[in-house]
Amino acid sequence: MGFVSQVVRDSETFAKNRADMLALVQQLRDLEARPVALSEKRRERMEARGQLTPRDRLARLLDPGMPFLQLHSLAGYMVDSSDPEKSVPGASVIIGIGFISGVRCMVVVDDSGIKAGAMVEMTAAAFLSAQETALRHNLPFVHLVESAGANLMEYKVELWAKGGSLFRNLARLSAAGLPNLAVLHGPSTAGGAYMPGLADYVIGVKKNGMAALAGAALVHAATGEKANDRDLGGSEMHASTSGLVEYLAEDDAHGVEIVRDVIARLDWNKSLPPRPARAFAEPRHDIEDIAGVVPTDYRIPYDVREVVARIVDGSDFEDFKPLYGASTVCLQAAINGIPVGIIGNNGPIDPAGATKAAQFIQLCGQADIPLIFLNNTTGYMVGTQYEQAGMIKHGAKMIQAVTSVDVPRITLYIGASFGAGNYGMSGFAYEPDFLFAWPNATTGVMGGEQAAGTMAMVARAGAKRKGEEIDEERLARQSAMIAAHFDRQAGAFYTSGRCLDHGVIDPRDTRRVLGFCLETCLEGRARKVKPSSYGVARF
Repeated sequence: MGFVSQVVRDSETFAKNRADMLALVQQLRDLEARPVALSEKRRERMEARGQLTPRDRLARLLDPGMPFLQLHSLAGYMVDSSDPEKSVPGASVIIGIGFISGVRCMVVVDDSGIKAGAMVEMTAAAFLSAQETALRHNLPFVHLVESAGANLMEYKVELWAKGGSLFRNLARLSAAGLPNLAVLHGPSTAGGAYMPGLADYVIGVKKNGMAALAGAALVHAATGEKANDRDLGGSEMHASTSGLVEYLAEDDAHGVEIVRDVIARLDWNKSLPPRPARAFAEPRHDIEDIAGVVPTDYRIPYDVREVVARIVDGSDFEDFKPLYGASTVCLQAAINGIPVGIIGNNGPIDPAGATKAAQFIQLCGQADIPLIFLNNTTGYMVGTQYEQAGMIKHGAKMIQAVTSVDVPRITLYIGASFGAGNYGMSGFAYEPDFLFAWPNATTGVMGGEQAAGTMAMVARAGAKRKGEEIDEERLARQSAMIAAHFDRQAGAFYTSGRCLDHGVIDPRDTRRVLGFCLETCLEGRARKVKPSSYGVARF
C-alpha cells in the first residue's frame, strides 16, 4: 500500500504553515527583484549605445521554452551592506545552467547595469562555483563579458589573491576538453582581460567590446603614452591585429547569435549516449501543498515523508529499516523516472540512525543510485546514553560514507541543519553536486537559543568555581546578544548571500529543481570528453 498522508489541508496548522512559508517565498522574490530593478535603470543609457541589457542578452542566448536553473541569485546579500533593506543581492553577475542550441551549458553574464559590472567579494565566489560546477558536470562555459573589473572602492587583498583562481579554472576547463566562449559586449580590462584571453572562442562586438591590460588613462599615468581605448583593446583591433578575437559581431544581438552558431557547430551532443525514455507518474499528492506541510519553525516536528510524497514519482517510495533508527528516514524512490535514494530527518540522528544511513549510502553507491539529502536535524544526539552507545564512531561512519560515495549527491536544507548533523547530511563542506535551501532553512553550529544556553551554563559554572555570585540581569543581556548573533547568521538568505549553497528556492519548485539537477549530473557523467595536458592556446 502506498503512503497515506496525514496532512489535513483545511486545518489551522496547514493554513498557518502555508502563510508563513509563502511570506518567506515573497521575501525571496522581493530580494531577487532588487538587482533586476537596479540594472534596469541603465537600460536607456545602454540602448543609446546600441547595446542590449544583460538580461536581454541572456534571453536571446538561451533556447526559448527550455528550462534555465539560476544559481547564486542572492550572492552578496548582507555582505556588501549590513542593512537588509538596502543590500542588493546578485553580486553584479547572473549565473545559471541552460540550453544553447540544444546544448546544456553553464552561463555567466556580467550585470553591467550595476556598478558597470564591477566585481565584489562574492562575485568571485559565485563565479568560481559556476566554473567548478561546469568542470564537475562537463558543461561548456559561456561568459557574456562587460565588467569594469574589480571594484577598487571595496578592494580586499584576498579578492585579488583568490581572483587568480578564475583564470586558472578557465585553463582547466579548456584542458578538460570543455569549450569556453566569451563575448566582449563591453570592457574587460586589467586582470579581467584574461577572461577572453583564456577563452577558447572570443566574439568581439564592434564599437563597444574592449579588452586591455590597462585602459588609456592608466597607460598615460604609467608610461606617459597618449592612447585611446579602441586602439589599445577594441574588438576591431583584436580581430585584425592581435588575434585575440575570432569572430567580429556587428552588435550585441549578433554577438549572441554567433555564440549560438558556434555551439551548434561543435556538435557537442554527439558524444552523449542516448538515454532511454523513462515512463513515470506525477506525484499523487500535490506539490503545491508542500508549503502547508512544513512549519517554518524547525522546533515544530513533522514527518519528512510528507515532503517526499509530494516530490517523488507517483508519491511512491520504499521505507528502508523504518523501525530502526526511526528518526533518520531512508527511502528508495524515483524522480522523473530516475531511481534515487533519499535520506531525511524526523529529529536528531542517534547511533542507530547513523549506522542505518551509512549502510544505505553504501548500498546506493553499490547500485550507482543518486542520493538526495533532506536536511532537518539539530545534529547528532548527545548525553551519556548516546556516548556509551558509540555516537562518535557511528556518526563518523556516516560522515565517511557521505565523503566516499561516488554517486551524484543533491542536498536540500529544508529546516534545521546544525553541527555535525550537517556534515553527515552532505552539507556545504562535503561538496554535494548541488545544494539548495528553502527560505525557512536554518544552518550553523547550533541554534541561537542553544548557544545562549550553553554559554550561560559555562558562565554559571565559572562563577560557582570562583565562589562568586552570578549577575542574572547581566547574564540575561549576554544570552540575548549571543542568541541574536547566532540567529542573525543562520537564516537561508544570509548564508546564501555568502555562497554557502547554490541558491534559495521556492519549496514548490523542489521536484522541478531536483529533476533538472539529476539530469545534469547523469548527462555529465555519461558524456565523453577529450581532455589534454594543456588548454587550447591562442597564438
